[in-house]
Amino acid sequence: MSKHEATKWVEDESKILGEDNYNETEAKEFQKLLDARETKSLQGSLTSFSAGQILTGTIVEITKDFIVVDVGLKSEGLIPAGEFTNSDEIELGNQVEVYLDNTEAESGQILLSREKARKQRQWEYILEHCEEGSIIEGKVTRKVKGGLMVDIGGMDAFLPGSQIDNKRIKTIDEYIGKNFDVKILKINIERKNIVVSRREILEDERVCKKAELLEDIKAGDIRKGIVKNITDFGVFLDLDGIDGLLHITDMTWKRIKHPSEIVALGDEIEVMILHVDKEKGRVALGLKQKDANPWDEIEQRYPPGTRVRGKIVNLVAYGAFIEIEPGIEGLIHVSEMSWVKNVTDPSQIVNKGDEVEAIVLSVQKEEGKISLGIKQMDRNPWEDVENNYPEGKKVTVEIRNLTNYGAFVELEPGVDGLIHISDLSWIKKVSHPSEVLKKGDKVDAVILSVDKESKKITLGIKQLTENPWETIEKTMPIGSVVSGIVTKITAFGAFVELDNGIEGLVHVTELSDQAFGKVEDVVSVGNPVQAKVLKIDREHKRISLSIKEFLVETNDHNADDIVVSSYEDEDEDEEDEDQN
Repeated sequence: MSKHEATKWVEDESKILGEDNYNETEAKEFQKLLDARETKSLQGSLTSFSAGQILTGTIVEITKDFIVVDVGLKSEGLIPAGEFTNSDEIELGNQVEVYLDNTEAESGQILLSREKARKQRQWEYILEHCEEGSIIEGKVTRKVKGGLMVDIGGMDAFLPGSQIDNKRIKTIDEYIGKNFDVKILKINIERKNIVVSRREILEDERVCKKAELLEDIKAGDIRKGIVKNITDFGVFLDLDGIDGLLHITDMTWKRIKHPSEIVALGDEIEVMILHVDKEKGRVALGLKQKDANPWDEIEQRYPPGTRVRGKIVNLVAYGAFIEIEPGIEGLIHVSEMSWVKNVTDPSQIVNKGDEVEAIVLSVQKEEGKISLGIKQMDRNPWEDVENNYPEGKKVTVEIRNLTNYGAFVELEPGVDGLIHISDLSWIKKVSHPSEVLKKGDKVDAVILSVDKESKKITLGIKQLTENPWETIEKTMPIGSVVSGIVTKITAFGAFVELDNGIEGLVHVTELSDQAFGKVEDVVSVGNPVQAKVLKIDREHKRISLSIKEFLVETNDHNADDIVVSSYEDEDEDEEDEDQN
């Protein structure tokens, strides 16, 4: 009999006998007998019960905060009401399993635990029925450092953060309070620790789903997928267990720079299966293939010569792309932007976002290309060039650019011509046009030829005057004396520019009738000289001169003049004598 039962028995007996018959001394004596009996019984009981055992007890009292349980020992045990997760088992007289935490605490009561009993039974069940790799259901109870704690039937198991899910987790708080199947990764018997994983179950399910999908999926199917990753080259979608790649070129018929222009992480989109590689487990997806290809019948919709309107969507070094309808872009090459300007950068003519009109020049359907032009919207200045600039016409032009081989000139906006270096002068040997022309100069010239198809016009400056070499024999016959200025001195002679601009050469052997050491001893650059024409080579435009011949002839002439003068003097003397 427990102390609680004994006390109650004495009280009940006193009520039956009446207060008058109640003897306090006898009651105390009776209590001593009961205590001695209980002590003797307890001493025998303690030999068979020890801390850590699971006992079966009876609920004898229920309070607001505690449940009193009698396990047949000296005293009852108090168990916090919160340890009873099932309210149905909290009834007087119910049998419950409890854990003997301590045989006697400082208060004299034994310490019992319903929760530890449940955990112990669960631990025994796990050891008996589960092993590493087993799957068991659990409920996430709380967050701890490094992961979550999961209640698996009364036992706490640790779920590491890396094993919670097989996808990126924003916050682990969203898992608290949820029930999941978990796989037992490790059981530590000594520490009574269990480590579990949810991720491995999800991965196993994903592999199974992937195998099933690969068997079932085929090209042409339409499937829904969740955007799980975005890269520069495309988007990866989760097709309910299998990943598929949606390449950037298969996202839209129009031009985009990055997949993020079309989709965002977490988006659910409907795609077409383009190709399935069952061996490698790869699936190629398409989004634009769900819509009709805008390039179908493109040649019928945009034949050459069609006028179109669209927006400039991109500028590149060689031109500008214009979108003429969704998914259809054409290229305006820099050479097709202006008749009158030499366009080297498309931004000289158009800007991104501009609305422009253009003419379709050509369509290459197979290559997905349309060539456009905007200069064709205006009149081509070369159309009337043959009428405006016939051969032989004299014009005034502006020097636009100088090159090694000539000078480019502008006849009118969009119409340029070339004055070749050989057409600059009849008489001068020009090494570079800059010797006689400057950029920006306005000069007179004559049209020499016009090639409309090649857009080439040649002009000449020297043709404005007669070719002096045509009449050289008449203007400077061999043997005639000419005057000029020394322009250049070389080891083999001196070059002399004559009065008509033609340059002649005085060879070193023809410089003087006197002996000398160097050419500089006879002439200097800038000296005026007179010489005799020795030879004319019209074909090679060369004139040979001789200062020596001129000097010899001059000296002989002077000598003759002196002799004649002497004779005249003698005759005058004789006449004087006769008169005398």
